[in-house]
Amino acid sequence: MSTNTMVGTTETLKDYKSFVLGLQHLIAMFGATVLVPILTGFNPSVALFAAGCGTLIFHFCTDFKVPVFLGSSFAFIPLILQVKEMYAGDLAYAQGGIIVSGFIYVLLSFVVKTIGADKIKAFLPPRVVGPMIIVIGLNLVPTAVDMVKANFMIAAITLATALGINFFGKGFLKQLAILIGVVTGYIISLSLGQVDTSVITSASLVSLPAFSLPKFSVEAIFVIAPVVLAVFMEHIGDITTNGTVVGKNFVQDPGLHRTLLGDGLATMFAGFIGGPANTTYGENTGVLAITKNYNPVILRIAAVFAIVLSLIGKLGGVLNSIPTAVMGGISLMLFSMIALIGFKTIKDNAVQMNAKNILIMAVIIFIGLSPTYLPAAAVSLPIPGTFVSLSGLSLAALCGVILNAIIGNR
Repeated sequence: MSTNTMVGTTETLKDYKSFVLGLQHLIAMFGATVLVPILTGFNPSVALFAAGCGTLIFHFCTDFKVPVFLGSSFAFIPLILQVKEMYAGDLAYAQGGIIVSGFIYVLLSFVVKTIGADKIKAFLPPRVVGPMIIVIGLNLVPTAVDMVKANFMIAAITLATALGINFFGKGFLKQLAILIGVVTGYIISLSLGQVDTSVITSASLVSLPAFSLPKFSVEAIFVIAPVVLAVFMEHIGDITTNGTVVGKNFVQDPGLHRTLLGDGLATMFAGFIGGPANTTYGENTGVLAITKNYNPVILRIAAVFAIVLSLIGKLGGVLNSIPTAVMGGISLMLFSMIALIGFKTIKDNAVQMNAKNILIMAVIIFIGLSPTYLPAAAVSLPIPGTFVSLSGLSLAALCGVILNAIIGNR
């Protein structure tokens, strides 16, 4: 691989390139990060501020080695809405539950450190990790398809532009495939009258995010906190996916306990200021896979952009005006890339297609995809004494790990 498209974590890019690539990562995470507060009632500017600060906290906890961006978590949405209804629309109690969830993550980081990453990794061979990555990507694809439906033509042009530059571009131009695709789609949308410019004109130039303090109640904590059982496996899957893309073992170095600590502290910070819980973002991992630029500095620049964006109303208005179809075309590319990484993991590690391996992989994929593609027959596991059920990737990963432990070495 040429050195101009592959940048390691210790290398430094020219400043203007770093800022452009950081903007590209910002665009990739923006839609999902602001969608969570829109759905739950949290303030989008606070969510952006929390995402930016949370990413910097994560990088500090992981020795600045892991090229990850933390954005708003979708896993918490139904539980936040449940608490919101319990307390007549007061989201402060949901913030309390989010803070406790982050604290549980911090406690888990110390448990993992005590047990050791090697023992954790032994439960995650390629026959388990590959299907987990596939499930992450394919579960996100329907979301992109729904966005594409807003305008098939604009989405197709955006996607074709990005793919064309990714396949035929060279050097720095190739790394800008996503950004150029979005700009092209935006310009076409603008010429067709598909851009709502009122969100730009009505936005103030500079404004301080509407921060809010949390409130705590036992009931709200018992509703929200158990979701940690579900997102723990997702965290492992995301960090493993990120490491697979970069070609490094982040579970070993800087260590799974450090990534959990960073995620937990970032989530606690978000809860304290009035934002939704944070989580590692597959969208930005998809950007890494496409650009082949793995420098963590780029993600920290994106984090600073997110913080600045939360303070500049006009800039936020411009990004908020990006049509759904444009983001759908790009998201379809990013999410598909994640799924392909899973297949590549299985292939590159020469996983044998014998009966036991096929069974393990089939169980993970079937259970993991059932809530998305077979909603009427979704496989779930209620957690006694809580309002939470394990399903999707969380249950699939748990079943895959258990099944692999039982029959994997037989």
